[in-house]
Amino acid sequence: MTLKVSDFDFFLPPELIAQKHAEKREMSRLLIYHTQTQASEDKIFNDITDYFSSGDLLVINDTRVIPARLFGRKSSGARVEFLLTGEREPGLWEAMARPVKRLRPGTRVDVDGFELHVEEKLEWGGITVRFPENTDVHDFLQRHGHMPVPPYIHNDDEAYLRQRYQTVFARKSGSVAAPTAGLHFTEELLRDLREKGVEVATITLHVGMGTFLPVKSDTVEGHRMHSEFYEISREAAEAINNRRGRLFACGTTVTRTLEHASGRDGKVKPGRGWSDLFIYPGYSYKIVENLITNFHLPRSTLLMLVSALAGKEEILRLYQEAVEKRYRFFSFGDAMLIITKEAHAV
Repeated sequence: MTLKVSDFDFFLPPELIAQKHAEKREMSRLLIYHTQTQASEDKIFNDITDYFSSGDLLVINDTRVIPARLFGRKSSGARVEFLLTGEREPGLWEAMARPVKRLRPGTRVDVDGFELHVEEKLEWGGITVRFPENTDVHDFLQRHGHMPVPPYIHNDDEAYLRQRYQTVFARKSGSVAAPTAGLHFTEELLRDLREKGVEVATITLHVGMGTFLPVKSDTVEGHRMHSEFYEISREAAEAINNRRGRLFACGTTVTRTLEHASGRDGKVKPGRGWSDLFIYPGYSYKIVENLITNFHLPRSTLLMLVSALAGKEEILRLYQEAVEKRYRFFSFGDAMLIITKEAHAV
């Protein structure tokens, strides 16, 4: 049966789009949903440890957001904005740009005294940008770049964003958006889980274009996901495959990575590469059992992913419940925990 993108629409009052995180990471609200009983609970994120048991495994994403947003001017004085979305080769990056229609191949843009060259226009609507020879791009971005946030976030406090738009376990630079489910965790929460007998495994997925491009097709099946780089170490794969209890995925990035790297037997293969896995209703999960996630945009691929786990009608009902209870939505908002496998006896 063909799924329409419009089937994943819902009404959200604009004032529920969070512009800042909760004052303390662990004090975000948390909506718990048990798929077996269809029961929901209203909690605080700090309560999440109550839903883990000894032997369970939490998988987190250690990607780090880079300040990939650049502002410059053409020789005419016209203002240009770049959002770097991925490195093709040293010094050459793919990017989204505004205004992209006026950026022809060969255009030069000055960014704080550095001359960037537009090399080509890309099929998906972006461009490639060449940095001056021998430029350490990551160092350049740390000094001249700005943190990328989604267009519905109207917060340009750079100091705040550099601190709060990163997870406490961010280590490997490469994302143009944070794995937002992880933003609620603190070092103390992770310590409490480990003391409870919960193991924590770390994988990497660098969030790329898929986060920023809307679904433009009328049908879900007509959408094509952009590839994102991932890495699963041998140690992480062993921890995942040899776990004694349930698997909790921290976010949709972890979910896509594990499902991409899993075989039909539910075993994860270590390695690195690119994933363009698109999860939507009809998909059969191979390994992810319980999912920590934020509240996602209407018609988005992330909303489709959680609908594949808990059911489209149930997710839309829960979102309506969250609206009525004034939960905060999207990247800086509150969280959900979807439990498809309840606690086991130890």
